Amino acid sequence: MSGPPGTLEDLRSLVEDVTFPRAREWKEGGGKVIGSFPVYAPMEVVHAAGMLPVYLFGAGGGVEIEAADSRIQSFVCSITRSTLELGLRGNLEAFDGLVFTNICDVARNLSGIFARNFPGKLVEYLHLPQNVGSSMAVDYMTGELRRLLASLQRMNGGPVTRERLAHSVAVFEENRALVRQLYEVRATAPWLLPAHEAYLLVRAGGLLPKEEHTQLLRTALADIRARTNRSMDKMRILLIGSFCEQPPITLLRGIEDAGCYVVDDDLALGLRFIERPLAANGDPLRTLAEGFVRGAANSSVCHSVRPKTEWLLERARALRVNGVLFCTAKFCEPALYDYVPYKQVLDKAGIPSLHVEFEEKMTAFEQARTQVETFAESVLFE
Repeated sequence: MSGPPGTLEDLRSLVEDVTFPRAREWKEGGGKVIGSFPVYAPMEVVHAAGMLPVYLFGAGGGVEIEAADSRIQSFVCSITRSTLELGLRGNLEAFDGLVFTNICDVARNLSGIFARNFPGKLVEYLHLPQNVGSSMAVDYMTGELRRLLASLQRMNGGPVTRERLAHSVAVFEENRALVRQLYEVRATAPWLLPAHEAYLLVRAGGLLPKEEHTQLLRTALADIRARTNRSMDKMRILLIGSFCEQPPITLLRGIEDAGCYVVDDDLALGLRFIERPLAANGDPLRTLAEGFVRGAANSSVCHSVRPKTEWLLERARALRVNGVLFCTAKFCEPALYDYVPYKQVLDKAGIPSLHVEFEEKMTAFEQARTQVETFAESVLFE
């Protein structure tokens, strides 16, 4: 098995390689690989079954959409089309199965398309609880997790013990705690950790064995905290709307170069979806279910008990941001539905905002950078 990425360039190569080399190595070593489509899937269960969990974020512009257009509409989000294209091109041959969750109608339909076109692979669609205020939400989700576990056990040909599940939950908890530390650095000293670097560090966790990624984060955090970078006169922004399809890394760098510190975001949200430390209760699956129901990140694809607009205002004020940047994928209905009430509440509170749209095949970034640059100057020098 290859060693961990050593440089930022290594991380970017890993993230942008649509041949999934680490998944292929794992498969060639006799293991099984399970992919998940964002935003969230309980990959602790996959880890406990001894399989490699891999998060699929589409092709990121790494392939031309050809075969997929014969099986799915051309007017849906890029991530859905390019993920299907990867499958039809054979890039997902190392994957033994895929897990989809109820992100949106498009993701729901994609699971059916995969089941029809790849009959040899396990395809599971998890109906995660949307009414998290219901007294039955935890019981319901625990049942869904048991159903997924049963499918993995049938594939593996053997049971997964409670001890293995508890160990996997602990492994993921340790990893999430380190990711939270990355985001704490971003919030308090963003000049030490550019957003695009933090993004690559987090995204690597969806491709590497979790224990390897945890060690990578420990090393990275020690290096980041030892930096002596100085703060610059930049605009502090909260970036939201990219919870599923991811903006090109060049666009992220362009936003930063335009005069912004991205102090928080919802990029690669599925890798850190459970925001609060889990409280073990003796049943690892129920522990996971309770973590999702009571400690999930705010997202356009997960309902919350209190209005999301309240969360947005609270987060913007806590981070002392100068503005909010809505960075949404083209055709992403959940993000666009939330944009209107979010903008209304920000306008009322006197917090500036800007909307930038992107798609995977985006190659020209000057217009977006100019928009952000003008936005930053208008706020900082008004």
